[in-house]
Amino acid sequence: MGKLLSYFSNLLGLNSQRHYPYPAFDINLSKNKPLHIIGSIHMGTRNMYPLSEILLEQLEHADALIVEADITQAYPPFNDALPEQIALSHRLSPEHFDCLQHYCREIQHPVTLLDPLPSWQVALILQAAQAQYLGLHPQYGIDCQLLNSAKAINKPIIELEGTAAQINLLINLPNGGLALLEDTLTHWHTNARALQTMMSWWMNYQPEKQNQVLPMTFCEEIYQTLMTERNRQWSEQLHHLPTGKYLVAVGALHLHGENNLRQMLAERYT
Repeated sequence: MGKLLSYFSNLLGLNSQRHYPYPAFDINLSKNKPLHIIGSIHMGTRNMYPLSEILLEQLEHADALIVEADITQAYPPFNDALPEQIALSHRLSPEHFDCLQHYCREIQHPVTLLDPLPSWQVALILQAAQAQYLGLHPQYGIDCQLLNSAKAINKPIIELEGTAAQINLLINLPNGGLALLEDTLTHWHTNARALQTMMSWWMNYQPEKQNQVLPMTFCEEIYQTLMTERNRQWSEQLHHLPTGKYLVAVGALHLHGENNLRQMLAERYT
């Protein structure tokens, strides 16, 4: 079995990896379909701009940039289509609601503004507010910078999902995405440390730490929906790409942990 795995790793180009000054790896899905896959972070700091010249060179030589969604495109408001919500104090346990109040004070965001929103949207707002509290901003995120650079040179852009599909996935989470909100509150400080770790990868990347483990901050149900199932779908999409050279940017969490995208791309050969 060990020789078989080694054979497939050689076939995919995983055993002779070039080191980059950012979190990335190369994989050959076929003789004429090399992928350069990076672990993106969706928000960043001013000193993460501009992107590495090596990464911009990868973009220039690629036939297309592949992203989860083109976040530079405007998406229409969707609140009017969402069902009316009960107060967060009734949705959450007393312990979780106490945490919510505490973290809202920390990020200076009134809880009352969150009450009308579905739980998944509250979770995303809290995550974005926490990132901004730590000094991160969307315009310095790796995907945003790559998308702007791609459009500046008229590079084709391929979406693995698109914003509409991502919103639809969240809307259809069980119980309005309450588990995602509970995870956000439970792992608040762990999420902050994970953000700082991923930021450090883009500011001072050390290849010897490329296998550094990121903490698990999702319950099993949410992990299966937001990570495993999407990784499986993306693996299929990437394998069905036409012949060409591609630069692929996905969230760094998708390249770590159980059933990550890198594993699934390799396992499809076994």
